[in-house]
Amino acid sequence: MAEVLNILSKSPTDLRTVFDAILAHATRLSQGNFALLCRYDHGVLVGEATCNGTPEFTAKFMGLKFEPGREGPTRLAALQRRTVHVADITVEPGFSPIVLQHDRARTVLAVPLLHDTNLAGAITIWRREVQPFTDQQIALVRAFADQAVIAIENARLLNELRQRTNDLSESLEQQTATSDVLQIIASSPGDLKQPFQAMLARAVRLCEAQFGGLFLCEGPVFRLVAVQIWPATVAQFMQQESAVDLRQHHPQLALARVARTKQLVHIADLRTDAAYLDRDPRMVALVDAGGARTLLVVPILKVSNLAGAIAFYRTEVAQFTGKQIELVKNFAAQAIIAIENTRLLNELRESLQQQTATADVLRTISTSPGELEPVFHAILENATRICEARFGNLALFDGSAMRIVSLHNAPLALAELRQRDPPLI
Repeated sequence: MAEVLNILSKSPTDLRTVFDAILAHATRLSQGNFALLCRYDHGVLVGEATCNGTPEFTAKFMGLKFEPGREGPTRLAALQRRTVHVADITVEPGFSPIVLQHDRARTVLAVPLLHDTNLAGAITIWRREVQPFTDQQIALVRAFADQAVIAIENARLLNELRQRTNDLSESLEQQTATSDVLQIIASSPGDLKQPFQAMLARAVRLCEAQFGGLFLCEGPVFRLVAVQIWPATVAQFMQQESAVDLRQHHPQLALARVARTKQLVHIADLRTDAAYLDRDPRMVALVDAGGARTLLVVPILKVSNLAGAIAFYRTEVAQFTGKQIELVKNFAAQAIIAIENTRLLNELRESLQQQTATADVLRTISTSPGELEPVFHAILENATRICEARFGNLALFDGSAMRIVSLHNAPLALAELRQRDPPLI
């Protein structure tokens, strides 16, 4: 038992090694001839370890799944959660154990593995001659069964702890990435390029993709605004087609499907996708030149309006997990934050520009009462700037013709022409 505990302490999650040791010692010390250890998993017993059985017995029972029942000692011990001891299995009424098809067996001892009252498995030891087990031998096998339960529980708890640790680590990494992106958004108001690039870089890494792209949607056109680790073999093609006009592509292109449904598109193998099979040039470039195989495209949605999409590519057939998809959805939500921040900031800037321009004109009026020329000049200068025009003019109608009374940034030739010929018919 000390040896089993030593193995358990060194290999707490390697149940196969622990089971082999438990079964070997239990068989030898109980003077059995051969044995089987099963685990109980989702309603069935599964063969996990054998000892001293014939090759036919080992081949049959390793990995075999069978339900608890009354057909044999192992099934019965599992069904009734009790030790089953049969002096001669060949004459026991109601038994039809399959072990007799693969080895010679007479006396059998089956001990359930119990955690409190919950079934964890069973240890079954056979003798090839009729020779019942003693009470001391039965107690010994029960003690080894308890060790098997400890091993199973230790492995379960350790695996759960590792999973929680991994989940916590993933969550912390995702939260850190989210925080970093939000910080970039806050420190780069009005600038979409930097947050988009940071967002995409983190999403590609955390989702274990090989490369990706972020698109903004303008009607039927998707404009590529950020890329991450784009393969050099397709970079030139993508630069030429950074704006994807869906009207010029296959209707089953992933971006086209996202545009129609506003739902994510997850393609396990692009080589089987209709857009590739029908030789859409974009999909052919991604698959044949870029090596893309699995694709995930997540829409960027503002309420129910499509603002864009984020695409992730893997160079092997390996679907994205549910956690990874949820992570990408989170980054898509961050993209909307960046877009909305920029829109609101631009609207604020435009409003401030307009208010400043209006105040400038009103100030000119107040400081030049009765003078129209400086007022017209202030109006024209501010209007030209706010409209992002190259130059402008302001004309008054005198009842018969339009006469230019102010010019701003007009080309010299036009200014001279208007001075010579003011009316503008």
